[in-house]
Amino acid sequence: MEMATRLDEQSILDEARRKAGLSDFGDESFREPLRVLLAALDEEAGLRDFGRAAQRSRIVDLLVNRLRAEDAFRRHPEILDEEIGAPIVIVGLPRTGTTLLHRTLAQDARFYSARWFECRYPAPFPGGRLGAGDPRIVQAQSEVRAMLDGSPALAAIHPLDALAPDEEILLLEHSFLSTVPESAANVPSYGRWLDAQDQTPGYRYLHRLLQFLQWQKARSGERGERWVLKTPHHLGYADVLLEVFPGARIVQTHRDPVESIPSLASMITALWGLIAERVDPKVVGRLWNDKMAAALRRCLAVRERHPDRFVDVWYLDAVRDPVAEAARIYDAVGMPFLPEVEQAMRAFMATHPREGRPPHQYTLAEFGLAPEGIARDFAEYRARFIAKR
Repeated sequence: MEMATRLDEQSILDEARRKAGLSDFGDESFREPLRVLLAALDEEAGLRDFGRAAQRSRIVDLLVNRLRAEDAFRRHPEILDEEIGAPIVIVGLPRTGTTLLHRTLAQDARFYSARWFECRYPAPFPGGRLGAGDPRIVQAQSEVRAMLDGSPALAAIHPLDALAPDEEILLLEHSFLSTVPESAANVPSYGRWLDAQDQTPGYRYLHRLLQFLQWQKARSGERGERWVLKTPHHLGYADVLLEVFPGARIVQTHRDPVESIPSLASMITALWGLIAERVDPKVVGRLWNDKMAAALRRCLAVRERHPDRFVDVWYLDAVRDPVAEAARIYDAVGMPFLPEVEQAMRAFMATHPREGRPPHQYTLAEFGLAPEGIARDFAEYRARFIAKR
């Protein structure tokens, strides 16, 4: 009988060092969250053998990325002189049009955006070139195909594309202070631990990796003015985001949680199903309903202290005409909305219609959810942003 794949800290650190041929991980603040995560994956997640191997491999990859990044910072100290400036950061409950809005804004060459392959592998591979021949692209495309083959339902839920702008939460994941593990597996003890932690080290490492990506982009010929970022994760940590990125403007998307929460639960159920023996959709529904309700409450509190840092976009408006909503965002942040930018955005929309993807089908009941329960849990948010629309 084969032994189960080990999920212990020391052997994983050792494997990462061997794979990278390097030893310096940089800031050691990642070690405690890594230990908490590994214990939860080992004891709670109910992973299939394949799932254990996949999680170990992913964590090793994250650590290899850290090792390679630290090596680059040592060899090129000018990386940390890169100015991030005033990013536009799109946040909102998952399934509220954030991806559509993000990719629309990213058509403007004045914006830097983090593509999926860059988020997954922020450090170049040894000997690899930047630009069109970057070997990270081939690796990332292979992984995306494997995810879609393993769970075809994902194609209807999120438009995965290795070359498209995606969520920088995958960069935050390198600090092991992110909700990525909870989206991949049932790790409740890690989630409870994470909720009680100061997230500043994770956001500082995110800033560092954005400097690294910006430096790489400049070397391959890109010349942006500011970043456009996007991840629902920031809802719960908007105060930390504004502290680490003091010039940031937050674009918050709004949709009734009665519609967005079951859609999110459907996506998480599909992701857990890639690596777990069994998935209880009702566990998914309760966990993520509660997690998102808490995140929104924290965000509302930050809005009270920093109302001028937020721009609001409603889901139906964004779906109806994302380019018009983009123009409104430009006006709010004081950027000229150039004719060539509008043309690029409308060309993108013409070739990337939502209708080209398969329908995303689900019911509230399969996740143990009911409209009145979601309405109760999100009452303050719905009263402020949904009831009056």
